[in-house]
Parts: sequence; structure tokens; C-alpha cells
Amino acid sequence: MVGTLPPAAPPLTAAPTVPLPRRPLDASDQVRRWYENDLGWPTVPDGPGTPVRLCVGPLFDVLDVPAEAGRAALRHLAPGSPVAVQDGRMRLLLAAGSAEEVPGVLDWLEWGSLRLDLSTLGEGDTMTAPLPSDGGVTPPGGAGPRPPDVLPWSGGTCPRPLEPGSTGPRPSLSRSASGALQGAAVWLRPPEAGCEAEASLPTLSALGGGGGAPDLVRVLDTVATQCHRLRLRACAQPPAFS
Repeated sequence: MVGTLPPAAPPLTAAPTVPLPRRPLDASDQVRRWYENDLGWPTVPDGPGTPVRLCVGPLFDVLDVPAEAGRAALRHLAPGSPVAVQDGRMRLLLAAGSAEEVPGVLDWLEWGSLRLDLSTLGEGDTMTAPLPSDGGVTPPGGAGPRPPDVLPWSGGTCPRPLEPGSTGPRPSLSRSASGALQGAAVWLRPPEAGCEAEASLPTLSALGGGGGAPDLVRVLDTVATQCHRLRLRACAQPPAFS
């Protein structure tokens, strides 16, 4: 009919929103989630694909020593005390705040005047996150380094005695130790999800054997002695001539 408006078009309905596919977790995301969700350890908020770094200070401090010196101190640690190795160095986790106590303890033990190959990480520092030993996390490139059942020693290959109070021969670590002692950081004694590792860390408050935590003074005296021996051994070696 003339003058009649055409029927109104039906209202347009919004097209259903299709969520974008989720980006698959890469290796660093898996490692980060293991530390943050399973252990409750804070990490440095870096971009995807970058190596994960742990925040030192809120839950633990770190004592960095030569692997041979650190091995001598393992007998003073509790079974749940985490220990990592990387590039011939051993990193012993200490109770939070212990990094500030180390210089004073070394002075009290009369090691403060000597140059020792040890250092600490404390509040505000970061630590390269060792790869988890959990099979559910795949490091970059597939299967990555894991703590071996044996470590290379200067006198051959010796089983790794990790439990406190273990007996038997105690050979020294080889200067050319490879495997878990070189390359990526790995756990020699990994932390366990669901367990509060902080309660097993060496602390100054355990002086004299009180409580269940390891005695920080004994740990420091042992590693300082071994660091001094390593320095004397290096000085006694004849110079190499080309």
C-alpha cells in the first residue's frame, strides 16, 4: 500500500564471543608455577621464556661456596635442607636474615681476617632457580640435567652420601667436576612441595643444638675451613709453564 512503511528488520544479535586459545605453558612458565604454586616461593616477574629467578630474603638466604667446601658441610644439615649446585659451586639455603649474620659469625670464629671463597645472598638479591627434579616439569630442550646418583670425585666416582651422619670415605671434589656441577643450576637436595623447608634451614638461633634447625655456626666453620684448605692447596701448586 502506498505510504506504508516496510516492516522493521529484526534486531541484530551479537555474535557469540569465542575465547582466544590459551597460550601453552612453556618450560619457564612450568618452572615458575612449580615454585610459586607448589612451594609458595616468590619469583622475579620476568617475561615469558626468560630464566626463572627466585627472590632471596623473604623465605631464605643463600650461602655460595665451592662445591667441595659445601659437601663437607652437608653432614650438618637437616634432611630437608635444600641444596643446589651450578658451575662447580654449591648453594646452601640459610634461614632468612642469616646473610647479615655471616660476617659477624666468621669474625667470632676468627675467619674474618682471611680471604675466603664464599659469599652470601640476602634481602633484595635474586638466585637462578634450579630446575625442578619433578618429572612433571619439562625443561627447555626436553630432558634437562638432574641430580645424578653419583658425583665425580678427584679419586674416581663415589656414591653421593647425602644423609647427615653418613660414614665412609670422604674424597674431595675434582677441580674438573662436570655434569650437575657445571651448566644449569640443579637441586642436589630439592625442596619438597607441601613441606616447609624454612624450618630445616641453618640458623644462628640453633647455636648449641637447640631446636630442630641446623646450627649456622657449625656450617660456617666447616665451609670456612674447607675454603681455606682449598686456597692453601692452590697456592702450593707449582706455576704452569707454557
